[in-house]
Amino acid sequence: MPTQHAFIGSSVGLHARPAALFVQAAARQPVKVRIAKAGGEPVDARSILSVLGLDARKGDEVILSTEAVEGQASLAELAALLERDLDAEP
Repeated sequence: MPTQHAFIGSSVGLHARPAALFVQAAARQPVKVRIAKAGGEPVDARSILSVLGLDARKGDEVILSTEAVEGQASLAELAALLERDLDAEP
């Protein structure tokens, strides 16, 4: 199972706007992606409530995973998104 580690880059964490942008990007992926805080249970990356429930803050490590062998590119794209400060972008 492919996995990808990322650190939350948004200044106030994965709250409303950054979470919504992430969930929208996850929904566009051709594979189902799950996200978990390090040491936590993975949740569906396409669910805004589940992603908000992670309470991921700036600098927290998250792990993205998928069952699809061909999903590494999707994980890399989503990890890069999480590591940006989405609050600072227009």
